[in-house]
Amino acid sequence: MNRRHAHPVADRFWSRLTGFADRGVLWWTLAGVLAVTRRRRAAARGLLSLLAASALTNLIAKEVFGGDRPLLADVPIARRLPKPPITPSFPSGHSASAAAFAAGVAIEKPAIGAAIAPVALGVGYSRLHTGAHWLSDVVGGLALGAGVAGLGAAVVPRRGEPVPPAPSGVDRALPASPDGAGVFLVANRSSGTAVVRADPLRLIADRLPAARVHVLEDGEDPGAVVRAALRHRRGRPRILGVCGGDGTVAAVAHEARAAGLPLLVVPGGTFNHFARTAGAASAELAVGALQRGEGVRADVAELSFGDRPPVTVLNTASVGVYPDFVAVREQLRDRWGKWPAALIAATRVLRRSDPVEVVVAGRRARVWTLFVGVGANDPGTVAPLQRRSLDGGVLDVRILHAGSRVRAAASLAFGRRVSSVLRGLRLLPKRIESFATESLDVVVRPRGGQPPGFAHDGEIALEAPARAQAAYPGPGYRTLIRIVPQALDVYRPSSARPTAPEAAGVSAIATDA
Repeated sequence: MNRRHAHPVADRFWSRLTGFADRGVLWWTLAGVLAVTRRRRAAARGLLSLLAASALTNLIAKEVFGGDRPLLADVPIARRLPKPPITPSFPSGHSASAAAFAAGVAIEKPAIGAAIAPVALGVGYSRLHTGAHWLSDVVGGLALGAGVAGLGAAVVPRRGEPVPPAPSGVDRALPASPDGAGVFLVANRSSGTAVVRADPLRLIADRLPAARVHVLEDGEDPGAVVRAALRHRRGRPRILGVCGGDGTVAAVAHEARAAGLPLLVVPGGTFNHFARTAGAASAELAVGALQRGEGVRADVAELSFGDRPPVTVLNTASVGVYPDFVAVREQLRDRWGKWPAALIAATRVLRRSDPVEVVVAGRRARVWTLFVGVGANDPGTVAPLQRRSLDGGVLDVRILHAGSRVRAAASLAFGRRVSSVLRGLRLLPKRIESFATESLDVVVRPRGGQPPGFAHDGEIALEAPARAQAAYPGPGYRTLIRIVPQALDVYRPSSARPTAPEAAGVSAIATDA
């Protein structure tokens, strides 16, 4: 291998790959991606397998077997690592961690584990290419890592798919539309480009042929499109629909509230947080609920900046590291795609971000992030991205106080189960403050002369905070978030009967429709 000539680009690639895997950074990054895409058990098993394999390799195996590493004189200069490792050679710790993480993920999610396996094997090969290990070291490390993950599966077997909790909220009859008559639906095709799925617009065209569907053009505002449709007296919609991500859904939900119309949510984004909470996890479920007139009344929140009109929030609002991440990701998404852009954005934000100074309910603090969720959420996580209930009448506030950058990023990336394990290992901060309230008054101080952006439902707000800062008498800007109970009628498959008493007044409309 050392005698074989390699292109300088290949030498740099393998060197950087092995460097990215130092201290498990590569695997922690992938675990973060798995966590935010709702593969938390896979991320947890992968990380726990990695930690166990790393400890076994470095604390026991290397001390027992040891061995000298390859001579640097035999390794081409272009391939040598900047800092040659000095620990015993057998087995390879990088290979053990790579195999443990990939095998751990594969136990929970075989398809994802298969996709990660070539990366793990690439890390193992990079140790040979850079002259850090012998072939036997790499093979031994891969075997040890896979064995640790397999032992973990024997001790803690894989669970079946979790049973979703019973839908929250009381069933409510809404106007039914078997063929889509009276429905005006706004579709954002760019919302779900990072997910492979059947086109929901085909299902809508087949089952709701009478519905009016408007596909958004680049830069077109969904709220403005809905308002234009509502101004037409002839053919004015009785039902508003939306097919897109959470940001598009929130914009149309705002107009549905203002017009007093029920909302049909067809999942068409990457995450579909609100649609999942509402029980419409697929286009088939959402359309079926519309055709039968099944729905529920949901809480929302209102976010106000100074004297600006409030906007409707369906899932979360936040200020700090997460809005910075969203802003950078959106700048890079058109060029790189959503998932690569997310990885690049996370790296940049981790390197550049500073804590934000806020005044929350009269108390001043320096925080990495302030999250406000609509409705009660899972305890133990600082980033409740998806609400757990449609009612309850409270805001769930989480504050991550300033501390380590790495720990702050990990707190934002991982879910409740992984976070509890890492916190027990003292790898995550304990300075997460949480409380419930009906309204929250927040003053955000400027950072570097610029007001930090406020994110809501995956969208970043910059213009409104800037105007609010110009009107605020002190430094920074003021925002008010308040819960609005039972403010929005949403179609969803029925969970229980009988319906709420107030539904009796709507049943006649549903029958006539």
